[in-house]
Amino acid sequence: MAIPAAAAQWFLPFVLPICFYVAFTDLREMKIKNQAVVALAVVYVVIGLVVFPPWSGDWPSGMIGPFPVALPVYVWQLMHLFVVLLIGIILNAAGAVGAGDAKFSAAAAPFIWTADFRLLLAVLMATLLAAFAAHRIAKFTPLRRIAPDWKSWDAGKAFPMGLTLGGCLAIYLILGAFFGS
Repeated sequence: MAIPAAAAQWFLPFVLPICFYVAFTDLREMKIKNQAVVALAVVYVVIGLVVFPPWSGDWPSGMIGPFPVALPVYVWQLMHLFVVLLIGIILNAAGAVGAGDAKFSAAAAPFIWTADFRLLLAVLMATLLAAFAAHRIAKFTPLRRIAPDWKSWDAGKAFPMGLTLGGCLAIYLILGAFFGS
């Protein structure tokens, strides 16, 4: 994995509760709360400064459009937020994803290393299948009585993607903590 193990270990204790909260509120209310999205972004902004101080270390170079640019790792990772937010806005306008899903994905983007994108997609697909199966099993069995008032039970074809997105970010960081570079 490209994510540094130390970075994943720093982020994990702060991000994990937010991921659980996002999964829970999306199951209960079919909404990803803005305060969770803001909290996730703030975790990267604050803890990221400790993990990747911009004033120390090498500044890797990359391209922004046709222009070569050298920026600190902290800034490169933070730029993921804006790129994913733009993509999420477009997908939301097209009706492909919910607004909360787009915002959460954008806030989660700085934690993801570009080189880990294939692994992330595999984790996302596995998490989506597991979350969908678990949700449907609980929905159509007596397990539903544990939380009878959750809106996700009666949402028709809609699915609480916060369960998947929160789980995916948590699993990615856990994997990064153990197998990161």
